[in-house]
Amino acid sequence: MSEPVLAVHELHRKFGDHVAIEKLSFQIQRGEVLGLLGANGAGKTTAMGSILGMIKPTSGSIRVFGMDPYHDRIKVLRRLNSSSAYSDLPANLLVWQNLYVFAKIYRVQNSKQKIADLLEMFEIAHLRNRVTGHLSAGENTRLHLCKALINDPELLLLDEPTASLDPEIADKVRKIVRRVQREKNIGILYTSHNMLDIEEVCDRVLFMHRGRVVADGTTQEIIAKFDQKNMEDVFIRIVRDGNIEDAPAKETAAV
Repeated sequence: MSEPVLAVHELHRKFGDHVAIEKLSFQIQRGEVLGLLGANGAGKTTAMGSILGMIKPTSGSIRVFGMDPYHDRIKVLRRLNSSSAYSDLPANLLVWQNLYVFAKIYRVQNSKQKIADLLEMFEIAHLRNRVTGHLSAGENTRLHLCKALINDPELLLLDEPTASLDPEIADKVRKIVRRVQREKNIGILYTSHNMLDIEEVCDRVLFMHRGRVVADGTTQEIIAKFDQKNMEDVFIRIVRDGNIEDAPAKETAAV
């Protein structure tokens, strides 16, 4: 097996006396989509910040493309990208100008065509000359996704990529993410509170609760483990109990 695009080993992060992440370990291979789930405060944002080199771990290690994202941050960032529904792009710039700035930062070739293609892909080409600060929440979410794909990243970190989208547009975004991921063989770390996102997009899922992983597997494996009907019921169960050992073992017939 080739080197993973992302390898997290025994990641531990404390803020004062508060343990935000406790011994978090996982890997993402090229072409794999890993869902990172948990309630607010579970440690997902801290994990994302650590991977991006914005938060220095208390202990443990992170390797992105075999490099330390804290010490080799520029080299790492050139090959990955991210999108968050909770971050803001410069509000005074036009939509196309925001994307053009990032295209220059990432040294994108034929940037004008790339921007046009992304705006068309996410169905916001008609907004190219709109002031970014005047976009709706859903339009802003799609602009962030355009930014996240501007450099054809090898690793993509998506934080709530369908937040603020209506069901029809959210469905289109899920299909776009999955198609681009398969065509480009991108590794993706995907967080969402929308369990339909997770079931349709993710190959594997990690559930975090109070800073530690309490469930790891495919959606079907986890649904079976907890003997629930769907991922939403599993999410509620884990957030309330936070103990995978208490999940009933579901019997399966021998093949």
